[in-house]
Amino acid sequence: MLGIVAAVVSALGYGVASALQAVAAREEPDSGGIDARLLARLVRRLPFVASLGLDLIGFVGQFIALRYLAIYVVQAVQAGSLAVTAVAAMPLLGARVRVREWWGVVAVCVGLIMLASAAGAESVEPASLAVRVWVLVTAIAVAGLGYLIGQFSGRRGAVALGVAAGLGFGVVALAARAMTDLSIGALASNPATYALPIAGLAAFLFYTTGLQRGAVTTVTAAVIIAETVLPGAVGVIVLGDRTRPGLVPLAIIGFVISVGGALVLARFGEVASAPSAAATDDPDAQPRATVSPPRGGPSVDRPDRR
Repeated sequence: MLGIVAAVVSALGYGVASALQAVAAREEPDSGGIDARLLARLVRRLPFVASLGLDLIGFVGQFIALRYLAIYVVQAVQAGSLAVTAVAAMPLLGARVRVREWWGVVAVCVGLIMLASAAGAESVEPASLAVRVWVLVTAIAVAGLGYLIGQFSGRRGAVALGVAAGLGFGVVALAARAMTDLSIGALASNPATYALPIAGLAAFLFYTTGLQRGAVTTVTAAVIIAETVLPGAVGVIVLGDRTRPGLVPLAIIGFVISVGGALVLARFGEVASAPSAAATDDPDAQPRATVSPPRGGPSVDRPDRR
């Protein structure tokens, strides 16, 4: 129960933090690539500072949960943070939640309840040295991949950055799982100790940059899918995580439903309000009006031709 509570607290912290980070990120101009100075500029904004505190709470909850639960359970609960983000985006970003998105929230919650019911404890086997080294190598590789992806702009670039950020956060989860001995000497000699800040800082930068270019729930959904599937698979295949006896089908169904709900929320519309002046350097850019198509389809942005 402690693991489940910690994972839920983590999802709540990460979910609200994502909406606050989007508020701050959209007030900064997009440099067109990966700019490490972006984080330094955002620290001057109160919403971003508040989001850092919530991210810290989320990480502590995630770290505690990984001490008691299988990785796939903890990461699937993180998918619930997208439902929190969708709700928080209403007052913070002026977003509209339609019936379809509310069903996505319900699906995430139902799937997580099923997954929690089938969850087994984490494997007692510590990660081998080879696994810990590969975690560090993967952290460096993800950082390089995200830098290359950051050169692409537009919605697809935002989604790609979300995937890179999700891979980075997934490496953070694997590194935290591999840090079983928290003594100073053991931490200093553990490759996972160095993988955690490398992957964490890179993922945070990629995610924040993606929020400048796309809808918060679209980018966050890409993050969640990547950070759920990768470490969950590694936990089961390599680290020996299991479900309770006889409840494998329930765990699979719960996992699919929760991630499917997150994908539904990934279609959550763009903010209805126009972008701020700080978000564009083009003084001749036409204002854009949000047009809602019939039958509840996704909203479409078109230039205002008045």
